[in-house]
Amino acid sequence: MFQGETAITIDDKGRLAIPTAYRELVARACGNCLVLTYNPFEDGCLWLYTPDAWERVREDVMARPNALRVVRSLQQKLVGSSARLELDGSARVSVPSSHRMAVGIERKAVLLGMGDKFELWSEQAHRAQIQQTLSDGDLSGDLLDLRL
Repeated sequence: MFQGETAITIDDKGRLAIPTAYRELVARACGNCLVLTYNPFEDGCLWLYTPDAWERVREDVMARPNALRVVRSLQQKLVGSSARLELDGSARVSVPSSHRMAVGIERKAVLLGMGDKFELWSEQAHRAQIQQTLSDGDLSGDLLDLRL
């Protein structure tokens, strides 16, 4: 559903404008609503889910037995820290300051369309992520026959 990279600016009130290319899709498919949560795997990144995709993730994560520390951590970072964001009349969402501060998002950020969700990266973390390269040792199993 979502794909592509967009450099964006966060305004002084912590709002980001959904890029024009996605506005109609977000309005139609998401009811002008997105769910924000932490990316538990990479520093400097938040995830913005469509409500339908979020429900699947939330149900799956919360169905796991929380006797393991990693499960509790996933539940806290994904579900406990989630926030429902409503688009305003100018197609902006307010990203809570706690989320922005935790991942280092200031004025400049990068929004990546990643299928059923967006990734919202701090500019610095995105640059570092993109500059990393994969080696032959990183490719194994199903990745060996990946046609790029």
